[in-house]
Amino acid sequence: MSSHRKARSSAHPLARRALSVGLFAAGVAGAAAAVPAQAATGAAHAAFASDHVFSHTDRAHHTEARDSFTIRQFGTVNAAGVRNQANAVSAGCSADDHCRSVALSFQIVTIAGEHTHLNAVNLSDAVNKECTGCQTLAGAYQFVVSTPAPLTLDAGARQRLADIHRRLDALTRSTLPAAELKTRVDGLAGEVSAVLRDAVAHAPKAGAQPTVTLHRHLDGWPGH
Repeated sequence: MSSHRKARSSAHPLARRALSVGLFAAGVAGAAAAVPAQAATGAAHAAFASDHVFSHTDRAHHTEARDSFTIRQFGTVNAAGVRNQANAVSAGCSADDHCRSVALSFQIVTIAGEHTHLNAVNLSDAVNKECTGCQTLAGAYQFVVSTPAPLTLDAGARQRLADIHRRLDALTRSTLPAAELKTRVDGLAGEVSAVLRDAVAHAPKAGAQPTVTLHRHLDGWPGH
Protein backbone atom coordinates (compact mmCIF):
# COMPACT_ATOMS: atom_id res chain seq x y z
CA MET A 1 0.00 0.00 0.00
CA SER A 2 1.31 3.43 -0.79
CA SER A 3 0.06 6.95 -0.44
CA HIS A 4 1.65 10.05 -1.90
CA ARG A 5 0.65 13.67 -2.02
CA LYS A 6 2.86 16.64 -2.71
CA ALA A 7 2.18 20.14 -3.99
CA ARG A 8 4.73 22.82 -4.62
CA SER A 9 5.19 25.77 -6.90
CA SER A 10 8.47 26.77 -8.50
CA ALA A 11 9.57 29.52 -10.82
CA HIS A 12 12.39 29.60 -13.33
CA PRO A 13 12.93 33.21 -14.57
CA LEU A 14 14.15 33.61 -18.12
CA ALA A 15 14.65 37.35 -17.76
CA ARG A 16 15.63 39.81 -15.04
CA ARG A 17 12.40 41.67 -14.50
CA ALA A 18 10.66 40.45 -11.35
CA LEU A 19 6.98 39.60 -11.43
CA SER A 20 4.76 39.52 -8.36
CA VAL A 21 3.64 35.94 -7.79
CA GLY A 22 0.89 34.95 -5.35
CA LEU A 23 -2.43 33.29 -4.84
CA PHE A 24 -5.72 34.56 -6.20
CA ALA A 25 -9.27 33.28 -6.01
CA ALA A 26 -9.61 30.36 -8.43
CA GLY A 27 -12.60 29.62 -10.62
CA VAL A 28 -14.53 26.36 -10.82
CA ALA A 29 -12.20 23.34 -10.58
CA GLY A 30 -11.78 21.39 -13.80
CA ALA A 31 -12.85 24.28 -16.02
CA ALA A 32 -10.89 26.83 -18.01
CA ALA A 33 -12.11 30.42 -17.89
CA ALA A 34 -10.81 33.79 -18.90
CA VAL A 35 -11.92 37.40 -18.85
CA PRO A 36 -9.49 39.10 -21.27
CA ALA A 37 -8.59 42.72 -21.43
CA GLN A 38 -8.72 44.52 -24.75
CA ALA A 39 -5.90 43.18 -26.93
CA ALA A 40 -4.46 46.36 -28.35
CA THR A 41 -6.50 49.43 -27.49
CA GLY A 42 -8.72 50.85 -24.79
CA ALA A 43 -8.19 51.63 -21.12
CA ALA A 44 -6.20 49.21 -18.99
CA HIS A 45 -8.22 47.03 -16.64
CA ALA A 46 -8.10 43.67 -14.86
CA ALA A 47 -7.94 40.23 -16.49
CA PHE A 48 -8.32 36.73 -15.07
CA ALA A 49 -7.75 33.19 -16.37
CA SER A 50 -7.83 29.69 -14.91
CA ASP A 51 -6.77 26.47 -16.66
CA HIS A 52 -7.03 23.08 -14.96
CA VAL A 53 -6.30 19.53 -16.20
CA PHE A 54 -7.40 16.48 -14.19
CA SER A 55 -6.86 12.76 -14.83
CA HIS A 56 -8.07 9.81 -12.73
CA THR A 57 -7.50 6.06 -13.03
CA ASP A 58 -8.65 3.09 -10.98
CA ARG A 59 -9.32 -0.66 -11.28
CA ALA A 60 -12.15 -0.06 -13.75
CA HIS A 61 -10.28 2.49 -15.85
CA HIS A 62 -6.55 1.79 -15.94
CA THR A 63 -5.25 4.55 -18.22
CA GLU A 64 -6.08 8.22 -18.64
CA ALA A 65 -3.94 10.96 -20.20
CA ARG A 66 -5.05 14.58 -20.54
CA ASP A 67 -3.33 17.78 -21.54
CA SER A 68 -4.16 21.43 -22.10
CA PHE A 69 -2.39 24.12 -24.14
CA THR A 70 -3.91 27.60 -23.81
CA ILE A 71 -2.87 31.04 -25.03
CA ARG A 72 -4.25 34.09 -23.19
CA GLN A 73 -3.41 37.46 -24.80
CA PHE A 74 -4.62 40.13 -22.37
CA GLY A 75 -3.20 43.31 -23.88
CA THR A 76 -2.79 46.30 -21.56
CA VAL A 77 -3.94 45.59 -18.01
CA ASN A 78 -3.35 47.18 -14.62
CA ALA A 79 -3.94 43.87 -12.80
CA ALA A 80 -4.04 40.21 -13.80
CA GLY A 81 -4.71 36.94 -12.00
CA VAL A 82 -3.75 33.68 -13.69
CA ARG A 83 -3.91 30.10 -12.44
CA ASN A 84 -2.56 26.96 -14.09
CA GLN A 85 -3.05 23.56 -12.46
CA ALA A 86 -2.55 19.87 -13.25
CA ASN A 87 -3.84 17.04 -11.06
CA ALA A 88 -3.39 13.30 -11.58
CA VAL A 89 -4.80 10.51 -9.39
CA SER A 90 -4.32 6.74 -9.43
CA ALA A 91 -6.40 4.71 -7.00
CA GLY A 92 -6.75 1.10 -5.95
CA CYS A 93 -4.55 -0.60 -8.56
CA SER A 94 -1.64 -2.95 -7.87
CA ALA A 95 1.84 -3.81 -9.14
CA ASP A 96 0.33 -6.69 -11.16
CA ASP A 97 -2.59 -4.60 -12.37
CA HIS A 98 -1.18 -1.07 -12.36
CA CYS A 99 -2.63 2.24 -13.54
CA ARG A 100 -1.16 5.13 -15.56
CA SER A 101 -2.51 8.65 -15.00
CA VAL A 102 -0.98 11.68 -16.74
CA ALA A 103 -2.09 15.34 -16.61
CA LEU A 104 -0.10 18.12 -18.30
CA SER A 105 -1.06 21.78 -18.64
CA PHE A 106 0.73 24.49 -20.66
CA GLN A 107 -0.58 28.03 -20.12
CA ILE A 108 0.75 31.05 -22.07
CA VAL A 109 -0.21 34.53 -20.88
CA THR A 110 0.76 37.85 -22.47
CA ILE A 111 0.26 41.09 -20.55
CA ALA A 112 1.26 44.68 -21.23
CA GLY A 113 1.76 47.69 -19.02
CA GLU A 114 4.46 49.53 -17.10
CA HIS A 115 3.15 48.83 -13.58
CA THR A 116 0.93 45.77 -13.92
CA HIS A 117 0.15 43.87 -10.71
CA LEU A 118 0.29 40.13 -11.42
CA ASN A 119 -0.94 37.28 -9.21
CA ALA A 120 0.21 33.98 -10.73
CA VAL A 121 -0.41 30.45 -9.46
CA ASN A 122 1.15 27.35 -11.02
CA LEU A 123 0.53 24.01 -9.29
CA SER A 124 0.73 20.29 -9.94
CA ASP A 125 -0.32 17.44 -7.68
CA ALA A 126 0.04 13.70 -8.29
CA VAL A 127 -1.59 11.25 -5.87
CA ASN A 128 -1.33 7.47 -5.50
CA LYS A 129 -4.17 6.11 -3.35
CA GLU A 130 -3.45 2.49 -2.35
CA CYS A 131 -1.93 2.12 -5.81
CA THR A 132 1.35 0.19 -5.61
CA GLY A 133 3.26 0.27 -8.90
CA CYS A 134 1.08 2.97 -10.45
CA GLN A 135 2.48 5.65 -12.76
CA THR A 136 1.07 9.03 -11.84
CA LEU A 137 2.42 12.29 -13.27
CA ALA A 138 1.14 15.87 -13.11
CA GLY A 139 2.99 18.71 -14.82
CA ALA A 140 2.17 22.43 -14.92
CA TYR A 141 4.03 24.90 -17.18
CA GLN A 142 3.06 28.57 -17.04
CA PHE A 143 4.67 31.09 -19.42
CA VAL A 144 4.20 34.79 -18.62
CA VAL A 145 5.17 37.34 -21.27
CA SER A 146 5.35 40.92 -20.00
CA THR A 147 5.84 43.83 -22.40
CA PRO A 148 5.42 47.60 -22.00
CA ALA A 149 3.20 47.76 -25.11
CA PRO A 150 0.57 45.17 -26.16
CA LEU A 151 2.00 42.12 -27.92
CA THR A 152 -0.02 40.05 -30.37
CA LEU A 153 1.52 36.75 -31.44
CA ASP A 154 1.72 36.68 -35.22
CA ALA A 155 0.66 33.82 -37.51
CA GLY A 156 4.17 32.37 -37.62
CA ALA A 157 4.45 32.20 -33.84
CA ARG A 158 0.99 30.71 -33.48
CA GLN A 159 1.79 28.09 -36.11
CA ARG A 160 4.95 27.08 -34.23
CA LEU A 161 2.97 26.89 -30.98
CA ALA A 162 0.27 24.78 -32.66
CA ASP A 163 2.94 22.31 -33.76
CA ILE A 164 4.26 22.10 -30.19
CA HIS A 165 0.70 21.51 -28.99
CA ARG A 166 0.27 18.58 -31.39
CA ARG A 167 3.50 17.03 -30.14
CA LEU A 168 2.43 17.56 -26.53
CA ASP A 169 -0.79 15.65 -27.29
CA ALA A 170 1.25 12.76 -28.69
CA LEU A 171 3.64 12.69 -25.74
CA THR A 172 0.85 12.81 -23.18
CA ARG A 173 -0.78 9.74 -24.71
CA SER A 174 2.47 7.84 -25.28
CA THR A 175 3.76 4.92 -23.21
CA LEU A 176 7.24 6.36 -22.77
CA PRO A 177 9.13 5.60 -19.54
CA ALA A 178 8.91 8.30 -16.90
CA ALA A 179 12.40 9.73 -17.30
CA GLU A 180 12.09 10.08 -21.08
CA LEU A 181 8.58 11.53 -20.89
CA LYS A 182 9.69 14.20 -18.42
CA THR A 183 12.75 15.07 -20.52
CA ARG A 184 10.75 15.40 -23.73
CA VAL A 185 7.99 17.48 -22.13
CA ASP A 186 10.66 19.79 -20.69
CA GLY A 187 12.09 19.99 -24.21
CA LEU A 188 8.72 21.16 -25.55
CA ALA A 189 8.57 23.77 -22.79
CA GLY A 190 11.97 25.00 -23.93
CA GLU A 191 10.64 25.32 -27.49
CA VAL A 192 7.67 27.37 -26.25
CA SER A 193 10.05 29.70 -24.39
CA ALA A 194 12.12 30.11 -27.56
CA VAL A 195 9.04 31.05 -29.61
CA LEU A 196 8.01 33.61 -27.01
CA ARG A 197 11.51 35.07 -26.74
CA ASP A 198 11.55 35.49 -30.52
CA ALA A 199 8.18 37.27 -30.30
CA VAL A 200 9.31 39.75 -27.63
CA ALA A 201 12.53 40.39 -29.55
CA HIS A 202 10.38 41.97 -32.25
CA ALA A 203 8.04 43.76 -29.84
CA PRO A 204 8.00 47.59 -29.71
CA LYS A 205 10.87 48.92 -27.57
CA ALA A 206 9.47 51.41 -25.10
CA GLY A 207 9.89 51.70 -21.38
CA ALA A 208 10.65 48.51 -19.42
CA GLN A 209 12.45 45.57 -21.00
CA PRO A 210 10.11 42.79 -22.29
CA THR A 211 10.43 39.54 -20.32
CA VAL A 212 9.48 35.87 -20.62
CA THR A 213 9.13 33.95 -17.35
CA LEU A 214 8.50 30.21 -16.97
CA HIS A 215 6.90 28.72 -13.87
CA ARG A 216 7.35 24.93 -13.95
CA HIS A 217 6.26 22.17 -11.59
CA LEU A 218 6.28 18.39 -12.07
CA ASP A 219 4.96 15.99 -9.45
CA GLY A 220 4.61 12.22 -9.17
CA TRP A 221 5.63 8.96 -10.81
CA PRO A 222 7.55 6.19 -9.01
CA GLY A 223 10.65 7.47 -7.29
CA HIS A 224 9.16 10.86 -6.42
